[in-house]
Amino acid sequence: MKLVLGVDAGGTASRAVVATTRGAVLGRGSAGPGNPAAAGPQAARAIGTAVRTALRGHDPATVIAGVVGVAGRSALADPRVAEAFAEQWRATGLTCPVTVVGDAVTAFAAGTPAPSGAVLIAGTGAVAARLESRRVTGTADGLGWLLGDEGSGLWLGLHAVRAVARTWPASAPRGLAAAVATHAAVVSCDQLVHWAGRQPPSAFAALAPVVCAAARAGDPLAVRLTTEAGTRLVATLGELGPLDGPVVLAGGLLTGDTPVREAVLAALPGPVATSHDPAAGAAWLALREVSELDDQAAGRLHGRMLPALSHTGTSRVHRDTPAS
Repeated sequence: MKLVLGVDAGGTASRAVVATTRGAVLGRGSAGPGNPAAAGPQAARAIGTAVRTALRGHDPATVIAGVVGVAGRSALADPRVAEAFAEQWRATGLTCPVTVVGDAVTAFAAGTPAPSGAVLIAGTGAVAARLESRRVTGTADGLGWLLGDEGSGLWLGLHAVRAVARTWPASAPRGLAAAVATHAAVVSCDQLVHWAGRQPPSAFAALAPVVCAAARAGDPLAVRLTTEAGTRLVATLGELGPLDGPVVLAGGLLTGDTPVREAVLAALPGPVATSHDPAAGAAWLALREVSELDDQAAGRLHGRMLPALSHTGTSRVHRDTPAS
């Protein structure tokens, strides 16, 4: 039996899928962050762990193609990172061609079988990309938390901490301020300042669910921040200019039931799909590389591996994994 491999390697986790050439998913694996720009050579080890877990019980020699979607792909130009990736591929036992693409390509493929359109990703970071014939032809933002990533989970958490610090109440904190204080285990503004100065960027991204929950509870500051995040994400998408094809929403802030997703959906006309399983999208792309499928047959295969296109205001629900 011949197999294909798909991998989604992002700033939060690395996920791998092994599937048959008929589109049946046989194995899954997950591990730590796989963005080499953020995690360096350690990203390769996380991806290798995810792949080996997905391959468990299957002969790596039966895998005939693989597609790996990597956030921070440009870091592969670093010789140390490149060698770490080469070492991991050798360790997995794979002998097939492995195509490495940007995570925007696999996220888009996980949302639609269409060849062209755009993807808007908001997870730890944020980026929008235009795709033509499944190739990225333009991007907006994706500049990292110091220079951009506007509307991302890190942006949301960082702005929440900044706003709470500036408006620390004289009495006991309430609402979002109380939630941030609890998360940071602090009882004063000075302690919050010291806590923030000691944290890595990921600590602020971890606050995004806290801000979203506070917005759901009606906290005015949290509502303002999540609305602003949605506005900034839509503006980033708008930087790509007029789009020909569907828009795919990807990343935790835009695939989960969040107020940021709602703000973005409310502002986007036309067909919108949601990407919940980019690793399966990568496996579908690998199948396209080794199968002589016309667009209709490829669309049917996509329907077996991933849910069909969903339109504005709705979300897609996976048959094999819960929506995140």
